[in-house]
Amino acid sequence: MTPAMKLSDDDFTLFGLPQRHALDRSELDERWRALQSQVHPDRFTSEGAASQRLAMQWAVRVNEAYQRLKDPLKRGAYLCELRGAAIDADNNTAMPSAFLMQQMAWREALDDAADADAVRQLDDTVAADEHALLATLERTLDQQGEPRAAAQQVRALMFVARFRDDIHRRLDALDP
Repeated sequence: MTPAMKLSDDDFTLFGLPQRHALDRSELDERWRALQSQVHPDRFTSEGAASQRLAMQWAVRVNEAYQRLKDPLKRGAYLCELRGAAIDADNNTAMPSAFLMQQMAWREALDDAADADAVRQLDDTVAADEHALLATLERTLDQQGEPRAAAQQVRALMFVARFRDDIHRRLDALDP
């Protein structure tokens, strides 16, 4: 652990990365491995219990930050929060009517899917839309700098992620 590292640093500062949605995954992975090698509790066995507890805190902090940064949806939500736009998904579920209509159509398609191939086709469609929404989120955060608009996009992506979970559960039930 270097003296410059603080447990209270935001995830990007901790990893030495700019506060952007667009990240190079291989660079993130490389920095995670480097940080883990610095803070791993096994490195501090000869320094006593207090040093090992501190190292454990650091290891947990680094892993939590890594989990947030490697996931584009979590990273987007985190950036919104850092920029003062709370996601507030439990209390703010308002979505544009076109988005809600699309959700209903997807749900009906999932209910009507007769076999695993139909469910996979639906998953491909939803995955493509999710990819497009993530690209829009990245532009909204990195180029337009509009965290409130990005927060709404994150909430929409949360709906999509939950729906994809439903699709995967359906696939698991169809594919023994």
